[in-house]
Amino acid sequence: MNFSLDWLSRDGKLLLAARILRTFGYGFLSVIIAIYLRFLGFDDVHIGLLLGSTLVNSVVFTLFASFYADRIGRRKLLVIYASLMSVSGVIFAFTDNYFLLIFAAFIGTINVTGSETGAFLTIEQAILPQTIKDKKKMNTVFALYNMLGTFAMSGGILLSGLPSLLQEQYSTLNEAESIKILFGLYCIVGLVVMIIYIMVSSEIEIKSSIKNTVKQTLSPKSKRIVGKLSGLFAVDSFAGGFVIQSVVSLWFFTRFGADLTILSYIFSAAGILTAFSYIAAAKIADRIGLVNTMVFTHIPSNVLLILVAFAPTLQLAIIFYLVRMSLSQMDVPTRQSYIVSIVSEDERTAASGLTNVSRNIAQTVSPSVIGYIFQSFLSLSGPFVLGGVIKIMYDLALYFNFRNIKSKE
Repeated sequence: MNFSLDWLSRDGKLLLAARILRTFGYGFLSVIIAIYLRFLGFDDVHIGLLLGSTLVNSVVFTLFASFYADRIGRRKLLVIYASLMSVSGVIFAFTDNYFLLIFAAFIGTINVTGSETGAFLTIEQAILPQTIKDKKKMNTVFALYNMLGTFAMSGGILLSGLPSLLQEQYSTLNEAESIKILFGLYCIVGLVVMIIYIMVSSEIEIKSSIKNTVKQTLSPKSKRIVGKLSGLFAVDSFAGGFVIQSVVSLWFFTRFGADLTILSYIFSAAGILTAFSYIAAAKIADRIGLVNTMVFTHIPSNVLLILVAFAPTLQLAIIFYLVRMSLSQMDVPTRQSYIVSIVSEDERTAASGLTNVSRNIAQTVSPSVIGYIFQSFLSLSGPFVLGGVIKIMYDLALYFNFRNIKSKE
C-alpha cells in the first residue's frame, strides 16, 4: 500500500481526516453509552430502546442522503450532519431526562455498533472513487478508509477508560458524572469534523455534465442487483445488531464484571486487529475476488462468535472475541468497493445509500429486543448464538447468489 497517498486528491485526504476524528468519537461512545444508562438507573429494555433509536437515525439520515445528497449538495449535507453530532453531545452532557436522551440519540449520528453505519458512510462511499487518480486503487482506498477509521476508533475506545481514572483521582465524581466528560468531548469532535467538511472543495459533488440526469431510481439491471444485495445485507445487519459493541461491552460487564478499563483494552485491541485485517482484505480481494473474500473470511468469524457465548472464563472469552474480530470486518471494504463498482457513477450514491439503509433498518430491530433476550431463558448467550447462526446463513446465500457477478473495475 502506497502510504505517500500521491494517488489521492486533497479532498480524499480531508475525507480521511474527517473519518478519523468521527470514528474516534464513536469509539469511546460505543463502550460507555449502555453502561452510562445503567448508571442512570435505566433497565435493559430502556437501554435497548435507546440504542435502537441511534440506529433509527442511521436509517432516516441515510435514506435522505441517498436521494437528496446529489441534488442539494454532498458537502452541505455532511456539514449539517456533523453539526448535529455536536448538538447531541451537549444534550447527553447536560441532561439525564430519558426522552431528551432518546432525541439526542436520534439526531446525533451516535454510533453504538463498533463499526460505522451512519449517513456519513453513504455520502463518502460515493465520493471516494472520484478522489483517486488510479482506478486500480479502488480496493486500496476503501481498505485505507476503513483501516484509518478503525485505528481511530481503537484510540477512542482506549479513552473510554478515562472515567475510571478520573474517579480514582477525584473521589467526589460518581460514575455517571465522570462519563459526562466524554460526551462533552464528542461535542468538540463534531465541531472539528464540521470545519473539515467546510474545507472540502466542490469537486466532491457529482459532475455537472450528469447532474441534471441523476437517476431518481436505479436502472432495471442495477435495481435487481442492488435490491438483492440490500435484502442479504439486511439479514447480515439484523444478526449483527445482536452483538453491537455496546451490547458486547454490557455483556462483558455483566457476566464477568469487567470494568471500563478492561473493556477499553479489549475493544482497543479488537480495533487494531480489525484495522490490519482491512489491508489483508484488499490484498486477498485482488487475488480471489471481492465476493469470495467477503464470504470465506466471514464464516469462520461467525463460528467464533458463537463460541464466545459459551466461554467459561473472561480470558477465553477475550481470546475468542479478538480472533473473531481479526476476521469479521474483512467484508467491509470489499463490500463497499463491490457496491460502487457494479453500478454507474450517477447511481453510486443511491446504491450505497439503499444498501446502507437496508442494513440500518434491520439493525434497528435487534437492539430493541436484546433486553427481552437477556431476561429470557437464553439469557446472556442468546444474542451471540442467534447472531452467529443467522450470519452464517447470510454468507452462504451471498456466495451462491453473487459469485458470478463481477466488479466492473
